[in-house]
Amino acid sequence: MADYKVSVKVLQKNRVFDRIQILTERYLTVRRRDQRIRREKEKAQHPIVSWLGALIWAVWVVLLINQYLFQAYEIPSGSMIDTLLIKDRIFVNKLIFGPELLPGVVKLPSPIKPKRNDIIIFENPSYISKGPVFDIAQRIIYMLTLSLLNIDSDAQGNPEAHFLIKRAVGVGGDTFVLDRGEFRLRFAGETRWINERDFNAGRGFKHQISRLVSERDYVALEAAGKARAYSDLNIEAPSSITLTASAISGQYLADSFAYERAWLVVLRGAYPQDSRYMMRLAQHTQGRYIPEGRMFPLGDNRDNSRDGRYFGPIKEVDVLGQGAIKYWPLSRIGVIR
Repeated sequence: MADYKVSVKVLQKNRVFDRIQILTERYLTVRRRDQRIRREKEKAQHPIVSWLGALIWAVWVVLLINQYLFQAYEIPSGSMIDTLLIKDRIFVNKLIFGPELLPGVVKLPSPIKPKRNDIIIFENPSYISKGPVFDIAQRIIYMLTLSLLNIDSDAQGNPEAHFLIKRAVGVGGDTFVLDRGEFRLRFAGETRWINERDFNAGRGFKHQISRLVSERDYVALEAAGKARAYSDLNIEAPSSITLTASAISGQYLADSFAYERAWLVVLRGAYPQDSRYMMRLAQHTQGRYIPEGRMFPLGDNRDNSRDGRYFGPIKEVDVLGQGAIKYWPLSRIGVIR
C-alpha cells in the first residue's frame, strides 16, 4: 500500500513537470515565431520608413527630456556678464521647480521653491505672443535643435526675448532701494539696510556684479533728470544743470531709476501738495516692497539688463527652471553659480 502511494505521488509530480515543459515549449515556440515575423517585417520595411521611425522615437525622447528634465538654452545678451556670456549654451533644470505639462500651458507644483541668488529662467512679462500655436511650435523646435534654431525673431532677424534668465536678488517680504545702481535690502521684520555686495560677501556668494556706469557718470545722469523736470515745468534750467546734463551721452538709459529719482526731486519741490510725486519719490527713498510669493530678478551686468526694474517682481510659480550647467563652448563647461 505504501509503495502504491509513493507511485501515485511520483506520477503526479511527473505530470506537473510534463505540464510545465509543455507550457514552456509553447511559450518559446510562440516567442520564436513572433521574433521571426518581426524580423521579416523589418526586412520588408523600406529603409526610409525604418529611419523615420527611429527619428520619431529620438525626437520624442528629446522632447521629454527638454520639457521635463533639462532644457537647452542659449544666452542671447550680455545681461548676465560675467556669470554667463553671450552665446553661452546652458542646460536649465526644468524639474526642480515643477515642469510644465505642455509648453506655455499648465505647470506642475513642486515642494522646492526658488530662493535668493538662484539663476532663474522665466517668460518675459513684456513679450508679445504670436499666438499659442506659434508659441508651442517655436518651443518644440527650439528644444529639438538644442537651442540651435529659434523661429521667433523680429523684423531684423534677431531672436525675440521670449524667455529671460536673471538672478533672483530679492524675495517675498524684502524691501529694496536702488541707490545709483547699487541694490540695498531690508529684510522682513528688520529696520537695518544692507548692501547687496556686503550680504553676498558675508554668505560666500562669489558671483561678480558688473557695472558700466561710474559714479562720475551719475552726476550727468541726475542732472539730465533735473533738466527734464525743469522742461516739464516750462522753466529754464540753471546753466550749471544744463551744462552738466550735456555730458550724459545716453547713460540715463542704463539706470532709469536714478534718472527718475532726480526728475521727481524737482517736481516734488515744485508741487509739494501733489501726492503722486510724493508717493513715487517715496519708492526711491523709503523702498519698494516685494510681496510674498514673488521674486525680484536682476541681471549680474546691472547697467545692461532689462529686468525687474522695468516690469517689477515676478511670481515664484512663473519660474520655469534653474540654470544648471554651461555645456558650450567647451572652455566654459561648468556648474552655473
